[in-house]
Parts: sequence; C-alpha cells; structure tokens
Amino acid sequence: MSITNPFGFELATVIINDSVTREAISREQMRKFLKFIHDDNVYCKYYEVVYILFHTGMRISEFCGLTLKDVDLEKRIINIDHQLLRTSEMKYVIEATKTNAGTRKLPMTDDVFQCFLAIIEDREKPRFEKMVDGHTGFLFTDKDGMPLVAMHWEHRFNHMVKRYNDIYRVQIPNITPHVCRHTYCSNMAKSGMNPKTLQYLMGHSDIGVTLNTYTHLGLEDAADELKRMEELADAR
Repeated sequence: MSITNPFGFELATVIINDSVTREAISREQMRKFLKFIHDDNVYCKYYEVVYILFHTGMRISEFCGLTLKDVDLEKRIINIDHQLLRTSEMKYVIEATKTNAGTRKLPMTDDVFQCFLAIIEDREKPRFEKMVDGHTGFLFTDKDGMPLVAMHWEHRFNHMVKRYNDIYRVQIPNITPHVCRHTYCSNMAKSGMNPKTLQYLMGHSDIGVTLNTYTHLGLEDAADELKRMEELADAR
C-alpha cells in the first residue's frame, strides 16, 4: 500500500518557510529604491516598470508577454494568459502561463494604471510590429523591434542596484524582477490580505505556496490579529 501525501504538496515546502520572505526586501528598501530610480536621470525611464513589478507581483515572463490588447485601460484590468520566453537557441516563444492558475485578470490600482498609461503613451511604434506565435503589439522592444525578454530586465535591474550601491553607504540587497514578485507577496500578506485572494493575484496553483508567505508571522502578529478581531466585534 502506497502512502500518498493528503495535502497534495511537498512537505518540505511546509517545513522550510523562511525562503519566501528571505527573497523579499523591506517596504523601506523598496521605497528608497523606487525613489532613487524615479530621481535618477539615466534610470528614470524604467521607473514605471519597476513600480508595476513591485505592485502587481507579475512574473517577469508574464510582464514581457503583455501586449497592447492585454492592458485594458478602460476597465483597468491586466489580462494575463501567456508568457514570453526566449529559448537557448534565441527563439522567441509564447507559452501558456506557468500554471493553470497563472491565467488571471489583475485589477489595476490608480498608481499602476498611471504607470501603464505612461508606458503606452511613450511607446514608440516600431517600424514593423513583430509577431510571436500570433501575438503582436508588445509593450517594450529592442532596437531590432524584437520584444524584450526577462534577461533584458534582469540586466537592467543589476545595473540599477549597482548604481544605487555605488552612491549610498547603506547598501540594498540584490533586487531582481523575481524579488519584486516576492516583495509584493510579502507586503500583501503583511497587510492582512486574505490568502485565497493573494493566491489568485499571484497565480499560485497551490495555496501552500501562498501560505508559505504567512508562516513567518509569530506571536506578535497573532496578538495583533486577535485584538483586531475583538475591535471588529465591538464595532458591530
């Protein structure tokens, strides 16, 4: 008789729970990094992208795959149903989202809406719109009109972090697009977002992955939560 895991996810992921939050940076570090990019005369042109990644939790491959028709400015919704990848043979491919749950619609906050608005207004129409597997109108393209992929943004983040750390005595850890995603998840969890809502926004197929973000909460958080519940009950 084989013993199956009743939870349906690897127990290792339940036991090791600080790996998620270790990848995230603090709100203060995020605020300082965003301000630095906003004010820098070289990197300010990437501000909207960095802001969006920190405030939507999108995978960078999902962000790279966004086309004009995926960004609904009227309804203020980001439609995520594919990702853009470049293979080791330098072939551009569109794939389904990483998991079934990855297909989702993200509501835009006002700030995220303003960022997308600026990106779309500033977008220079390439000489020809490159089509990848039936998708066209990518938000960012290189000098040859090819859409930018994860590696482009990872390089840019490396340069931005290096520049920040060259200037400031108090260093920030390495920030990558993936760190932005973890930071968003951590910030939402700390803000008390319902885990099921956060699971949907992150596109996690397994609630266990999302709940991992909550596991670092301790006695202090439990006391705060109980106090909040009591106040809610009193208010009623």
